[in-house]
Amino acid sequence: MELKEGKQKFIQSWGTLGSHWGINRTMAQIHALLLISNEALNANDIMEELNISMGNTNMNIRALIDWGLVFKELKPGERKDFFVAEKDMLEVVKRIITQRKKKELEPMLRVLESISNVEGTDAETEEFKKVIKDITLFSSKADSALDNLIKSDSNWFIGTFMKMIK
Repeated sequence: MELKEGKQKFIQSWGTLGSHWGINRTMAQIHALLLISNEALNANDIMEELNISMGNTNMNIRALIDWGLVFKELKPGERKDFFVAEKDMLEVVKRIITQRKKKELEPMLRVLESISNVEGTDAETEEFKKVIKDITLFSSKADSALDNLIKSDSNWFIGTFMKMIK
């Protein structure tokens, strides 16, 4: 397989994977391109390589910057902005988890908290309270576990991961 073909396959696969961690395919493809680039790219380079519009390119680069997955890099003598991806995969995973927690888990925890004080003693209300309590307990434990993962160093993460796959 030629390098160009390998890069294209990686970019396409990472784009598909991105939809599983809460971002759109184009955003993930831009991230993939920047991950495998050995130098910073500007928006025109990205747009041409992925055959996407400038508006789509700029919007997704801003989103990747907001997620902490991409950074601007200044090049002396250049007027254009250049972009590089965070290449430490542990940091990438932590930032994705942080964003997913913020967008998905934390709002759910707030909703669960707001509905946990439902009044009533009939069977239907009691069942509702029980289910909400169970979901809240599980969600709180997941939140705690994710917080520990985010704060962890690479040795703890790798050690824990290796124990899980054995």
